[in-house]
This record gives sequence, structure tokens and C-alpha cells, in this order.
Amino acid sequence: MDFKYKQAILLRKDLTLSKGKAVAQGAHASVGAFLKADRDTESCAQDWLQEGMKKVVLEVKDEKELVKYFQEAKDLGLHAVLITDAGHTEIPAGTETAVGIGPAIEADIDKVTGELKLLG
Repeated sequence: MDFKYKQAILLRKDLTLSKGKAVAQGAHASVGAFLKADRDTESCAQDWLQEGMKKVVLEVKDEKELVKYFQEAKDLGLHAVLITDAGHTEIPAGTETAVGIGPAIEADIDKVTGELKLLG
């Protein structure tokens, strides 16, 4: 099946997070970006749900790069959220951990994240 839409989740590679914490931060980014897109009546959020909710999880090297991609997505008019940790478990409060972009047309997300590597 060909997908028209996708969502991108960006996680910082420089943070030492347990697998569970990393997954939780990615989930926060995914849900947050979806909710932001779904509030826009012109969005493709519902179509993305029907299509199967394609996601990619990508790595960025540090906070500076995370914020850069967040801003680039916003500048292109994509729905994006920047996740800041509350500090209850593994990392200090206020640590920016993840970005969620979309759902949006796959080619539009690729304009921002196309050069990033899948989270390894």
C-alpha cells in the first residue's frame, strides 16, 4: 500500500534514555502533533488515521538540532510540537527531548526531515 501521509518523530541521540523513556517521549510527540493537526479542520489527520498512521522515528544529534527541525517544520506550515520533559524520572525538568511533525503529506515532511537517519 502506498501512503500519502505520514508523521515524523524526532528524538535526541545525545540523551541517555532508557528504551521505555525514549518510547514515551516519542509517544508524547506523536500524540501532541496529531492533536494539533486534528484541531485544524483543513488538516489531513483523519485521512492519516484511515490510511494506517504511518510514522517514522528519526534521530537528531542534540537539542540545537531538535529545535532547528522543529522551527523548519513550523516555517513550512506543518503542525509540529516540541516535547519538554517534566523531570519526574530520568532527566531534568525542562529538557527538550522530542519533536512530532504531522501528520502531513509525506513529501512535505521529507522537505524538513529527508536527510535524517532512522533511529538506530
